[in-house]
Amino acid sequence: MASGKNPVLTPQSGDFPRWFQDIVSKAELADNGPVRGTMVIRPYGYSIWERMVAEMDARIKSAGAENAYFPLFIPESYLRREAEHVEGFSPELAVVTHAGGKQLEEPVVVRPTSETVIGEFMAKWVQSYRDLPLLLNQWANVVRWEMRPRIFLRTSEFLWQEGHTAHATYEDARDYARQILHDTYEDFMVNVLAIPVVVGRKTVQERFAGAINTTCCEAMTGDGKALQMGTSHELGQNFAQAFDIGYLSKDSKRELAWTTSWGTSTRMVGGLIMVHGDDDGLRIPPALAPIQVVVMAIKGEAVEAVHKIGAELRAAGVRVRLDDRADIPFGRRVIDWELKGVPLRIEVGPRDLAAGTAMIARRLTGGAKAAVALTGLVEQVTHLLAQEQEVMLTEATVARDARIVEVSSVDEAAEAAVEGWAKIAWSVLGLDGEARLARSAVTVRCLQRADGSVPEADDEPGLKAYVARSY
Repeated sequence: MASGKNPVLTPQSGDFPRWFQDIVSKAELADNGPVRGTMVIRPYGYSIWERMVAEMDARIKSAGAENAYFPLFIPESYLRREAEHVEGFSPELAVVTHAGGKQLEEPVVVRPTSETVIGEFMAKWVQSYRDLPLLLNQWANVVRWEMRPRIFLRTSEFLWQEGHTAHATYEDARDYARQILHDTYEDFMVNVLAIPVVVGRKTVQERFAGAINTTCCEAMTGDGKALQMGTSHELGQNFAQAFDIGYLSKDSKRELAWTTSWGTSTRMVGGLIMVHGDDDGLRIPPALAPIQVVVMAIKGEAVEAVHKIGAELRAAGVRVRLDDRADIPFGRRVIDWELKGVPLRIEVGPRDLAAGTAMIARRLTGGAKAAVALTGLVEQVTHLLAQEQEVMLTEATVARDARIVEVSSVDEAAEAAVEGWAKIAWSVLGLDGEARLARSAVTVRCLQRADGSVPEADDEPGLKAYVARSY
């Protein structure tokens, strides 16, 4: 629970967007870059992203994909070869027309995503069915020129991973896209970020340009809006046709491949802030936190003990930061660590040492403290970290579910989307209802079956649509 004792943050209830910007700035996560819509990610913010990258990369590799790197600049003609794709991205493209002091013969696009350039090389690398599946992933930056930028949510340049794969059959491509959606994205978001995402199928209107199907993970932010955290696309044979990604089958017949693409980005940092943050600042799940425990010396004579405790925790695999800054008031240091969302704080002073104890403060309980014997400190810390992870997921799930309202009409869906999400039968909403909601900046976030699973098609009976305003 928020104690609201941090004087540098705007309260969430007063102005949620301002609160978000305050956290980004005061927790030293990022700054606005020199070009409108760009951002500078500061070391603490980048350490959070690095932990996301490490966890995601391990899952991506477990799914069989290998990392590669492709150029930042893409010939404009590549995008023109996939008409739906360029139509979908045209307003967001950054195009270079001059370089080296003269006009280029052909403009080049700063990559908004890499389906086209990777498709060109897939066509070169895939010759036989033996070359399939080809499973690639890239960690990179991309540029999409945003009209209304917001740090970590919509910036003109951002960091991400983009996976691109080619398969021999539709079924293999479909199954792999679903594997990424569930085993990589959903697993990471639920079990590491402690964010209970809704997983479903995008409608035709919300589908990725050039895809035959887009599936997604949607999170609810603290103000009741939706945030798309990741997507996985089945591209059918659209890009294979445009770039001639073909192979010789076992029967020596020339066949077109089936391709997928999928991605997550630094938007997940924004989601972390907006789902878990409170009026005291960030709250970071222990599984993700770059600093799981900060060990603080209340006075100078406790410094030696702080270093010993830190060494014991590190030996147990805990990510630790030592704070022995005696020249900064202790209360100021406490507020700063709470602002940064460190899950546990261990405070050690002369009286604690005399009693053979230390004080443990939990970020989730507003800094409430308990004395713990130094002899059992490591075991208590590892237990609390696991407990905090579970509590954060439970809290976020309860908060989300309380703001999802099941409705039976388009008007009720629009009303519910003012404060949270609506859940409505897709047969009632349909394309006409989706268009009506769109005029009020309300979108269908995804479609689900009644049992919560992802449908194979938009026209399956009994589908439910999640409807919300979004970032």
